[in-house]
Amino acid sequence: MRYVFFTNTPAHVHLYKHVVRRLRAEGHAVSVMARDYGCTTALLDWHDIDHTVYGACDTTRWSLLGQLPQHYIRILTHTRAFDPDVIFGMGAYAAHAGAFTRTPTVLILDSEPTGLDHAVSMPFARTIVTPQAFRKDLGTNHYVFVGFKESAYLHPGVYEPSTNIRKRLGLGATERFVLIRFNAFGSHHDVGQGGFSEEQRRTLIERLADHATVFVSDEGGTLSLDSLPARPFDDHPGVLHDALAEASLLVADTQTMVTEAALLGTPAIRSNSFVGPDDMGNFLELESNGLVYNLRSFDTVLKTAERLLDRPDLETEWRRKRDRYVADMVDLSSAITSLARASGDTAAVDELHPYSHAHERRTPKLSQQGD
Repeated sequence: MRYVFFTNTPAHVHLYKHVVRRLRAEGHAVSVMARDYGCTTALLDWHDIDHTVYGACDTTRWSLLGQLPQHYIRILTHTRAFDPDVIFGMGAYAAHAGAFTRTPTVLILDSEPTGLDHAVSMPFARTIVTPQAFRKDLGTNHYVFVGFKESAYLHPGVYEPSTNIRKRLGLGATERFVLIRFNAFGSHHDVGQGGFSEEQRRTLIERLADHATVFVSDEGGTLSLDSLPARPFDDHPGVLHDALAEASLLVADTQTMVTEAALLGTPAIRSNSFVGPDDMGNFLELESNGLVYNLRSFDTVLKTAERLLDRPDLETEWRRKRDRYVADMVDLSSAITSLARASGDTAAVDELHPYSHAHERRTPKLSQQGD
């Protein structure tokens, strides 16, 4: 069979990398279409995944708008020439390529606030797959699984941690370190949203440096660390998950890395304008199970981070909670591979269930009080 996979962001590379390898190993023809955005192409090269770049955009707001016509011309031309049996993606590019070539399209989504993207892509998708915690009904073709998008690459059955990450980072065997991730808020769905101010970023680094070594990953690249007690995380993005797994704490105003930290057993504090009663389902789910903190108040962020780092048993306790939580989590890569073999027919995949019939998770809820 013939497949097209869209990797528009670094997260999409991780989502599909195992599926692409498995399908190619089985002899299927797979075309990976990539956008040169952030470290997307660097990750594809790191994982030795052949791909076709259809265009680029940067992390500033509205940078994508002027590129769309060229992107669509290259995407539609390539897709028609490749003639796939199924298309996989996370939004409009995949859906519209499927409509143009009359190809069944599977969208894997996990963000409820991207309403515009849903509106322009849902009518053209044969199947929509989301985590069970997703809080928005996307129609009769909406199916769910137990887990998260990140389950495709951080499920215990597929993730293999590095044994030399501390050496790469220049850390001692027992040296505690904190990862801080700052968002550029440059995507179209980030318009009107925000996170830490520059003053708060500096204060956060200075306070946490009193408790542990601090590494900073700044998506926008705007914060100078010259006068701050922190190191840039300047290793290859392909080892970021290994660093995250070894960290004692993640503090972020971004999204994906928070879920990744939870599934790796690393305490995570998330603070941005999305946080609140209408927050995304995956973060509410993880918070209700004691794995992440979603906080609006910067003072509360500081107090919570320092309180956690004062705990000598922090890493052991969080890994215990993680192990308990992921016990019934779906290996999403296996489920997507089965879905691909079945041309997007969900009836062939036991791990997928109609959204309207979704059951609550059986994992016992864990209170964060006293953590």
